[in-house]
Amino acid sequence: MFPIQNLKEIMNLYTEPLLRLAYYYVKDTQIAEDIVQEVFIKMYNSQTNYEERGELKAYLYKMTSNKSKDYLKSWSYRNVQLQNKILPSASKTEVDELVRKDEQTIIGEAILELPIKYREVLIYYYFNDMKISEIAGILSTAESTIKTRLVRGKGLLKNKLKDIEWEVLFNE
Repeated sequence: MFPIQNLKEIMNLYTEPLLRLAYYYVKDTQIAEDIVQEVFIKMYNSQTNYEERGELKAYLYKMTSNKSKDYLKSWSYRNVQLQNKILPSASKTEVDELVRKDEQTIIGEAILELPIKYREVLIYYYFNDMKISEIAGILSTAESTIKTRLVRGKGLLKNKLKDIEWEVLFNE
């Protein structure tokens, strides 16, 4: 059972990474926020059923992933035209920071164009610093499959980004 104070700490700690994860699935900021809100509501409502058998982080990521996949299967997703927006970032006045942010946006957009099975593995591995065994547990998939998807996803991403001149690399 989670006391209210503990739940606030959990929300403060995990809201941003869960938002990022949901966003990379659904490609819409508002829907990602709704999904994360549903995850925390479900967690609060089912706190008597939750058993501390594993890591809370994995539990929350799995719930967010499942809710995101449910949304992608839903009627509203299939019948509504989605707008591709990247999460807004804080603007900086330094030119190098602006260039870096622009290039991060390009990479983010390229990741969003990948098939979901490669996208989710890349997000877990690079953005959430998760190990292959953790990803395999969350996705209920064999570790060898995760490794294959990671290699293929990186290859697809490399092909999408090969013609881009990287300003940050020229300035270093």
